[in-house]
Amino acid sequence: MNNKSQYKTKQRADIMAYLMEMNGEHVTVNDVCRHFEEQGKAIGVTTVYRQLDKMVAEGLVNKYTLDNKSSACYEYVDTDHHMHGMKQCYHCKCDNCGKLIHLHCHEIEDLIKHIEGSHEFTINPKRTVFYGLCKECSEKGA
Repeated sequence: MNNKSQYKTKQRADIMAYLMEMNGEHVTVNDVCRHFEEQGKAIGVTTVYRQLDKMVAEGLVNKYTLDNKSSACYEYVDTDHHMHGMKQCYHCKCDNCGKLIHLHCHEIEDLIKHIEGSHEFTINPKRTVFYGLCKECSEKGA
């Protein structure tokens, strides 16, 4: 193996380690680049995109594109803990601050089953987002 391929493998391992460290959190490509910049490690934006796309294709990372205004975000898939016994993960996004919140709620699964059974419609969890205000913004009267 040459130095160039070892370097790319190290970058991939570094990116995966960061995503695992951020387990349960959504990160953007800019978040990943900023993290490594703060660590004094230079990883190019193109490399981060390429590695994240590979990880998504391999099922190691989920990619969420919430709307046309926001950057795509990525999340490490921890098969043991991420879903908390649920089939899928759904999200809430604050209209005011943009905060993204996981919905770990079995009632959502019941709603999804109802929609599929009674309305013959299959929900795409990676594109299903409930919009409103987070607790902090609600309390501020936003």
